[in-house]
Amino acid sequence: MPVEDEVQPLSGPAPVATIVLPCYNEEAHVLLEIQRITKVMDDDGMPYELLAVDDCSTDDTLKVLRSVEHEYPHLRVVAFRRNGGSGTVRRIGTQMARGEIVVWTDADMSYENERIPELVRVLLEDDSYDQVVGARTTEEGSHKALRVPAKFVIRKVAEVLARQRIPDLNSGLRAFRKSVSLPYLRLLPAGFSCVTTITLSFLCNQHDIKYVPTAYAKRAGKSKFHFTKDAYRYILQVLRMIMYFEPLRVLMPLALGLFGIGFLKGVVDMVRHPFYFPANTVLLLVSGLLVGAVALLADLVVRSRDSA
Repeated sequence: MPVEDEVQPLSGPAPVATIVLPCYNEEAHVLLEIQRITKVMDDDGMPYELLAVDDCSTDDTLKVLRSVEHEYPHLRVVAFRRNGGSGTVRRIGTQMARGEIVVWTDADMSYENERIPELVRVLLEDDSYDQVVGARTTEEGSHKALRVPAKFVIRKVAEVLARQRIPDLNSGLRAFRKSVSLPYLRLLPAGFSCVTTITLSFLCNQHDIKYVPTAYAKRAGKSKFHFTKDAYRYILQVLRMIMYFEPLRVLMPLALGLFGIGFLKGVVDMVRHPFYFPANTVLLLVSGLLVGAVALLADLVVRSRDSA
């Protein structure tokens, strides 16, 4: 584990919930976020731990965390020796969690962290749900004019492929059962699309998710999101996750489409020029057959993996 030193477990009863808080260059407001989270959790009375993970910040974020660590009995500070990305932070934080309910959120003051107890109690009181997501009702991120339509299109693609309605595909505020998430943690990418991955992993494996509408505020500090690079990875991750669990939904429509176009074109070619098949017609037919074969093979691999 790429951490600075060994983290000692907290004394006292085991926590019900573990709140994983990724921290990267958040020195100006990370203390405010810690105060906000600990106040609402202390007022609620639920046993918890707050796992603040410094992702090798280049500012004084770690210094701030260390300076207040002794003041908050439920706070654990973990320091990475090298930057791993928000997905790596959340994966390792989840693995380190002592609570059965794991909460993911951000340290940029954008999410309604006052509602964390509410999200946790949904899981404690209703065994039919394995994850609760704070579905944002507004978009306040950077590059808003580009993000809103891009995220809408990607979310609709994910809904079609997952065959379920997804009000918010990549919300950073969520709570889920650790025991359910463990098989999927290895799938988490290092970047921002880790939240998309955990959503699709649960949906594609019939784990029910409840969406709770939440407000979303303008983030404090500078955004770490790079539209071109991260949006591209975001799209790839949606397709990768569906391919991982349901490859036929991605590949078979493409295979049938190519073969169908090739077949229709072949009929037209036969009428216009009997017994003559242009090379592009043959290419369409062969491409459809090849993609279909790959789709069936990929589905066989998935079924074999799931039964192992």
